[in-house]
Amino acid sequence: MSKKNVAKVRVMYADTDAMGIVYHTNYIKWFEIGRSEFLREIGIVYSRMEEQGFNLPLSEAYCQYLSPAVYDQVITIETEIAYVNRASLRFNYKLYDDENKAHTFVEGYTVHACTNREKKIVRLPQNILEILKANAPSEE
Repeated sequence: MSKKNVAKVRVMYADTDAMGIVYHTNYIKWFEIGRSEFLREIGIVYSRMEEQGFNLPLSEAYCQYLSPAVYDQVITIETEIAYVNRASLRFNYKLYDDENKAHTFVEGYTVHACTNREKKIVRLPQNILEILKANAPSEE
């Protein structure tokens, strides 16, 4: 069964542009918050992965902007794994208004490859792969 993590951020004034709406690149930053919290919740602490010599660099990002968020709104970041392969994985994100859950700001995804210290693509460590697969949609 696929697991979802929910994290929240409040839009700071510095997150907005001259029009008073959230600057578009902040959503990608909030994807990272969602991803980090998701991994931590399932028992994968990214800094420990790095200490073991593994990284998950971004290889692809997609963000569909549906509605603008503004200063002081609380944004809910919903994160889930879309798929896990031997050396890569994809996270899906949905960011919506915490007060009006039907009001979605953005939807998107990021794809990450697993690399070693030499920046070569490698298989995910078996223990991490097992945790990720246990929290991803079942393969049928």
